[in-house]
Amino acid sequence: MLNQIKNETSARMQKSVDSLKTELMKLRTGRANASLLDHVKVDYYGSEVPISQAASVTVEDARTIIITPWDKALVGAIEKAIMTSDLGLTPNTAGTTIRIVIPPLTEERRRDLTKVVRTEAEAARVAVRNVRRDANQSIKDSEKKKEISEDDVKRGEAEIQKLTDQFVAKIDEVAAVKEKELLSM
Repeated sequence: MLNQIKNETSARMQKSVDSLKTELMKLRTGRANASLLDHVKVDYYGSEVPISQAASVTVEDARTIIITPWDKALVGAIEKAIMTSDLGLTPNTAGTTIRIVIPPLTEERRRDLTKVVRTEAEAARVAVRNVRRDANQSIKDSEKKKEISEDDVKRGEAEIQKLTDQFVAKIDEVAAVKEKELLSM
C-alpha cells in the first residue's frame, strides 16, 4: 500500500517538474531555439496544429530561426500565427522561407524574465507540496481503514517528505539554470 502511494506521488511530482521545464522553454532568452515556437498553433486545413507539424523548423545560427512550410499556401498562416503569438517576434518572409531574427534582450527585460522564472518555480513548488498533502491524506485514510499501522504512517510520511525535498531541489536546480541562461547573454 505504501509503495503504491509513494510511486504515484513520485510520478505526480515528476509531472510538476516536467511542466515547469515546458513553461520555461517558452521564455525567450535572446537565443534562437526551435522549441520557442512549440506552443504556437497554425490553422492547417481547418485544424489547429503546432508549427512543427506544418513546417520544418530549424535554427540557422544563435539568433535566427528558419521555418520552411511543407505547403506554400501556409506561409501567410504561419506568419499570422507568429505575429499574434505572445512571443513578440516579427517574421521576415523570402519566398517560401520564413526567417525569425531573435533580438537581443535588454538588461531590464532579463530581470523581468528572471522574476517570471522565480514565479513559475514557486508555482511548481506549490504543486509538489499539494501532491505531498494528497499523499499524506491517502496514508491517513489507509490507517483509518486499518490497512496500515501507526508506524507505517510515520514511515510513509517521512518517505513522502524525502520525495518532496528531492523534487523541490530539482525545481530549484531547473530554475537556477534558466536564470543563469537569461543573465549570461
